[in-house]
Amino acid sequence: MHAFSPLRIVFMGTPDFSVPALKALNDAGHEVIAVYTQPPRPAGRGQAPRPGPVARYATEAGIPVFTPVSLKGAEEQARFAALAPDVAVVVAYGLILPQAVLDVPPLGCLNLHASLLPRWRGAAPIQRAIWAGDEETGVAVMKMEAGLDTGPVLAVRRTPISAEDTAGTLHDRLAAMGAELLIETLPRWAAGEIVPQPQPEEGVTYAEKIGKEEGRIDWRQPAEAVSRQIRALSPWPGAYTFVEGERLKVLAARPEQGAAGAVPGRVLDDELLIACGEGALRLLRVQRPGKRPMAAAEMLRGRPVAAGTRLG
Repeated sequence: MHAFSPLRIVFMGTPDFSVPALKALNDAGHEVIAVYTQPPRPAGRGQAPRPGPVARYATEAGIPVFTPVSLKGAEEQARFAALAPDVAVVVAYGLILPQAVLDVPPLGCLNLHASLLPRWRGAAPIQRAIWAGDEETGVAVMKMEAGLDTGPVLAVRRTPISAEDTAGTLHDRLAAMGAELLIETLPRWAAGEIVPQPQPEEGVTYAEKIGKEEGRIDWRQPAEAVSRQIRALSPWPGAYTFVEGERLKVLAARPEQGAAGAVPGRVLDDELLIACGEGALRLLRVQRPGKRPMAAAEMLRGRPVAAGTRLG
């Protein structure tokens, strides 16, 4: 082991996923000299601008917060350079870093990405891995370059994806794993102990941003595929179907045996067993418009759905 030398770090991140990494760096004794995060977004009923999770944590911790709309201007690039960081740590920031920014820190800009690169480069790696039926995923620390998630990898940690994992559970597990991996990797990188590994050219996939329209369930799909869609989109934005004209968000479901030849989307019993193109799906947790999430059994007490009803 080498002696711990605190690094001057600029942290760049925005959502909940980024907070464990920022907190870990701060708690480990590094000098987080500034946080860059996306500008406040309109939120809530009044649509008042609200700072994101990273901005809130940094403010409470007394770390200066910068919220530029872009880093392409000379003025913003000069402000970043004036901070004189040893390294920048980027975790789900959401803005492109131009070459002029990438070149500032002597130890480079390191990105924590929630996939086993080069699989699932891009915006929604956690959801896409579940939806595709991947058996494992993980986190990677990468030295950034101009391309999208193309840089050489410094460290990786893996985790299996279970049949119960949702985007929510996997998000929280990977965020915690990523924070640990960063704390282990940074001192070794600073000490010159890590040789960056170029990403292989084969196996590249892109995790496109999730569109809300992707949530609509197609009951002609096999039950296993619909189950993956539901888990990938839970808790947000949520897979959904229509019950007698009302949109119903489906947050949890379990594949079961179906009735041979049943029409996809047909309700097979009084407890929300739905026929799929292959097999059937038992809805377990749902959410009606304007209501809180609840167990399907609880919903059925107030809003029965009879066998034979067709969902679409």
